Amino acid sequence: MKIQSRITMPIPCRKTTFFLVFILQLVACSLWGQVLQKKELTASDYPKWGDLDPEKISPDGKWVSYSLYYQNGQDTLFVKNITSSKKYTFPLGTRGNFITTEWFAYKTQKELHLVNLKTGEQKRIDNVIKNLYAAPSGQLLILTSEKAKENTLVIQSADGSAVQRIAGVGEFVMNPAKTMLLYTQKTADQYSINLLDLSKNNKKTMLHSGVDPFANLVWHKEGTALAFTQKSAVDLHGNILFFYNLPDKKLYHSKALSQQNFLCDSLSIPVASYKLQISGDGQKLFFGLQRINQTKDSAKSTDVQVWNANAKWIYPTEENQKKFKGVYLGFWSPQQDRYSLITNDLLPQPMLTGDQKYALISNTKQYEPQYRREGPRDFYLLDLSTGKKELLLREHPDSYLYTIPSPQGKYIAYFHQKNWWIYNIQKKTHTNITKNIDAAFYHNKSEQYEGEEPYPNLGFTPGDKEILLCDAYDIWAVTPDGSAARRLTHGRESQTKFRLAGYSQIVLGRLNYDGWILDPIDPEKGMLLEATGKDGGTGYYKWSTKSNDKIVFSDDTGLSLMVNTAGTYMYLEQSYELPPRLMVLTPKEKTPQLVVQSNPQQEQFYWGKAKLIHYKNAKGIPLRGILYYPAAYDKQKKYPMIVHIYQKFSDRIHNYIAPLDFDSAGFNISTYTTQGYFVLLPDITYEIDNPGVSALDCVVAATKEVIDQGLVQANKIGLIGHSFGGYEVDFIITQTNLFATAVAGAAITNFTSHYLSVGLFGKPLMWRFENHQMRMKKSLFEDREAYARNSPIEHVQNCTTPLLSWTGTEDNNIPWTQSREFYLALRRLGKPNIMLVYPKEGHDLENRDNQKDLSTRIHQWFDYHLKNTSPAEWLIEGLR
Repeated sequence: MKIQSRITMPIPCRKTTFFLVFILQLVACSLWGQVLQKKELTASDYPKWGDLDPEKISPDGKWVSYSLYYQNGQDTLFVKNITSSKKYTFPLGTRGNFITTEWFAYKTQKELHLVNLKTGEQKRIDNVIKNLYAAPSGQLLILTSEKAKENTLVIQSADGSAVQRIAGVGEFVMNPAKTMLLYTQKTADQYSINLLDLSKNNKKTMLHSGVDPFANLVWHKEGTALAFTQKSAVDLHGNILFFYNLPDKKLYHSKALSQQNFLCDSLSIPVASYKLQISGDGQKLFFGLQRINQTKDSAKSTDVQVWNANAKWIYPTEENQKKFKGVYLGFWSPQQDRYSLITNDLLPQPMLTGDQKYALISNTKQYEPQYRREGPRDFYLLDLSTGKKELLLREHPDSYLYTIPSPQGKYIAYFHQKNWWIYNIQKKTHTNITKNIDAAFYHNKSEQYEGEEPYPNLGFTPGDKEILLCDAYDIWAVTPDGSAARRLTHGRESQTKFRLAGYSQIVLGRLNYDGWILDPIDPEKGMLLEATGKDGGTGYYKWSTKSNDKIVFSDDTGLSLMVNTAGTYMYLEQSYELPPRLMVLTPKEKTPQLVVQSNPQQEQFYWGKAKLIHYKNAKGIPLRGILYYPAAYDKQKKYPMIVHIYQKFSDRIHNYIAPLDFDSAGFNISTYTTQGYFVLLPDITYEIDNPGVSALDCVVAATKEVIDQGLVQANKIGLIGHSFGGYEVDFIITQTNLFATAVAGAAITNFTSHYLSVGLFGKPLMWRFENHQMRMKKSLFEDREAYARNSPIEHVQNCTTPLLSWTGTEDNNIPWTQSREFYLALRRLGKPNIMLVYPKEGHDLENRDNQKDLSTRIHQWFDYHLKNTSPAEWLIEGLR
């Protein structure tokens, strides 16, 4: 279930509005001799809750679409006019899109529905496989199929007029301008590939035909060329390459002899390994290759695994990576009918510069064996015109966000030694462009020994003139030679963080083979920015070269997912007390308007509230946590409390949490607050080589802060965590008897055995301790005392807290044997504990029945230990 966000506005505040509504309701009810009474929430009420998902704004900014998703699967798509409030409802509708200002399209299973928003007229087209809209010509392209019949491409206007049908169509793709269509067709025993000019009455041009099928259709990014392949039934080397130049109207194809000379007997062109791509200058077609006829180990007569200690990768890692072995990237120059191989076995990982004239090639295996999550590597710059390569970066971090080519191909930006650097490809120079700026462009917020991480690189401006970089609060525009830097925002003064809108939800950019590339951003055209205040307030700003104007901001609620079309802004607003609601701000209105309030039924029930608490750890470091109050809170009472831990949770203060009786980790905060519990989510700060000790310090400090406020029963406090949080739970209960009971899911319990285990992708798990979340810095053999000090199993004899643990047998992240070890140790010591093992489940439970079972058992466990309720049968059996 998705949980979204909310905002402050120059209209009556939420509390005032709710109070006025409540008074009006009381007056209305009293007139009828009735009094509005809230109810207690029960599990039978949970299915009433839904998840609100904003989708699109119409081209004229007058309509919006959104969906509500429900537990029972009765999801519904809505389209609403934000001026007249006229609304359309489409049960089970998905993939909605405003194709014009008047027509809206959506799908239900295999049906495409077209709705005239002005008249309400609706049309349905059955058996739809794929559909596109060509805006310049106003045509819908709809591929349909029927059983035992060929596919048909239907080309029509939105209202269904001017219909054209093309039988036997397989694959089709429009050019970037949406004025031309490239498609494959089968007629009788012949295949053809055709070009349809949508701007010229759908004029058809057959580019090629034959007895073998065509596939892998791609366009040049500016629509000046296209490419495709043809499967060869007789050629063992896979595919024939085709390239069509539109200005010259000339079709090129790979010649059998030159292709054979290039591939020899060792390579084929399966294409599936890499998607076809046309270079920016239209001179190269990039394609994937696969090694064939790999020699087999003739000496291997058994299934024995040979684990060589001197191997770069251990045996399971090597097996996991086999699918990438022998996969290469090459290119074909159609005009010269020339082939070149870009990668090889020594340097198998590629990424291209923005103009595709150079490639950065590397080998992730180079510095193995090593004990980081991903090892560093040397990057070489390969000139694709000459085949010459030069060493660019030595032992550089693996992360794709640390090395990013510029869109125009002039530069390569990389993060090194706490600074951003630029490599000028033509001048062959390296420049530290941030060293003279009075701001830090790095952080270590995760407090992991892996080292400093860069704040976001947002990308280059058009023409590679500047690069947009972030510090803790602001966005900077820096020239590639480092001679000038402009601070575009001024958030530092108020400790307000500015980022491009949407950056908190997604990483901007796109894959560039084994790397990443960012599309250019033009600040001259303005930027939509998201902002986060020092106390958690959120909002949006409209940045221009002259000002940075606030669109909307809220200190009390969370705002998210803002989009803008035709001057209309749409976004979500939420808090723990306010279910997500969809808001719009139009050019004509100065205040935001409510489009839809999700989950209005919440007003019928008692509900809790969320507050930030402040505390300090033993070293005096100030910390925050979220304290959720029980529904219908009574100051005269003290309540049981559950402390939910991981690392840091306080940035979730404005998140709404819908009640659910199923969860992948078995814990839903609202199902506890509505049943008479406080729930505390404390932030934890870490010392290197003391993850457990740090967690104990911060969690106990936060818990005692709440106890001192006189809100909770000091002897009725539970502790829960999953994954790293599960580890923290198991460690803490061996150090203190503060907690009456605990629940740990998928926990690391034995530092020694887990350090020497193999996990996801067949990798040894030492990296997790030495350079990642476990924050141990040194190896087990360099500091056994620190490993023992923080390992739960080493202190298990001190545990007096009843523990419920759970795990999945297919957990490749933290093997289920870790939970088993702790269970066996507690069992041998006669300590009360129950372990739940879910067959065929991984690190998080995926099966809905298992999620519900776990959630129910955890609830029963806490109710028994913290509320003294009658134990369920499985508890009686396990604890008697």
